[in-house]
Amino acid sequence: MAVAQVAPKLLDATVAVLGEVGWDGLSLERVAERAGVSRVTLWRQGVTKDSLVEALLERLAADYRDAMWPVLTADATGRERLGRALEALCDVADRHLELLLISDEVFHRAPANFLEPLVRALRDGYADGSLQRLGSAEDAADAIFNTVCWGYVHLRARHKWSVSRTRTSILGLVAE
Repeated sequence: MAVAQVAPKLLDATVAVLGEVGWDGLSLERVAERAGVSRVTLWRQGVTKDSLVEALLERLAADYRDAMWPVLTADATGRERLGRALEALCDVADRHLELLLISDEVFHRAPANFLEPLVRALRDGYADGSLQRLGSAEDAADAIFNTVCWGYVHLRARHKWSVSRTRTSILGLVAE
């Protein structure tokens, strides 16, 4: 089954189930019940647990691309664009929190290069002098992405911190 054929209401139901019972409790029966369809309907459509997760990964990648486009095209210094990119990353993380809680492998499985916007902002910041070079842009982007994303997800979901508290704490550490 092509991932793009999974109905949005099934994806929304999957996210709701993940939020309620986590990965271990995710089942087609629960998704079907939440979506208001029968398990047989999912079976006839060829929907599997894997196809639901793959479709959620595609949704995540598309959301990330859409969130980063204004950042990449902004007329700003590299430092300013890096800050905007990290804010956008937090926005995306909030919209996909239940999926991100499955595993820290989520971004590795999704069909996108999630580091490229940060690499680009860092390179531009090195070139315009708004950022101090601390090694390669690729290594810095990887470290920043993982620090912000996973620290943010953990504090928001596991510690139940507010959006404001989490962003202030995480982005404050990275920005300095």
